[in-house]
Amino acid sequence: MAEEIERIHVIPLKKTGFKSSKAAPTAVKRVKKYLTRHMKVEEKDIWIDDSLNSELWSKGKYNMPSKIRVKAVKFDDGVVEAYIPELEFKKSRRELLKEEKEKKEPILKKDEVEAEEADTGAEDYDIAPGADGEVKIKKKKAPKEKKPAKPKKETKKSSKKKTEPKKTERKSKPKKKPSSKSTTKKTKK
Repeated sequence: MAEEIERIHVIPLKKTGFKSSKAAPTAVKRVKKYLTRHMKVEEKDIWIDDSLNSELWSKGKYNMPSKIRVKAVKFDDGVVEAYIPELEFKKSRRELLKEEKEKKEPILKKDEVEAEEADTGAEDYDIAPGADGEVKIKKKKAPKEKKPAKPKKETKKSSKKKTEPKKTERKSKPKKKPSSKSTTKKTKK
């Protein structure tokens, strides 16, 4: 295993020429650009830790910190991991990913693959040729167990129900308002 290069950088973030509406995303881009220049890697090979990201976004989207201290670790395969040095964590993100991969077991082991080749399991499937020369494979349905039928309870209800025909409402014509000439006012004396 080759040596890992660790450096602490103070990155200036506030320069002229940034829109305040995009301040925090601009800060993330400036950290990546700075690290590509000083660690001599491509921008895609830089991993920004959650602690650093939350520090860049700490003042919200519209403001960015003027400068930030960053610890950058360059691994032997060219990947750079950046985080805040004050919040030293136990293991790097890269080591955590390696441990996760080791814990996962392969889906098919070699013994299972060999056993699968010996037993095709065609008994569970229906294979039928299609009209276009294609082969259709359907899984056979397991036979359902029949349950004994329960006797139905007899209830005494009258089979004839009285039904009334539905009444349809007719739309009435709107009433005309009386004209103002024909109305008279009654006055009290």
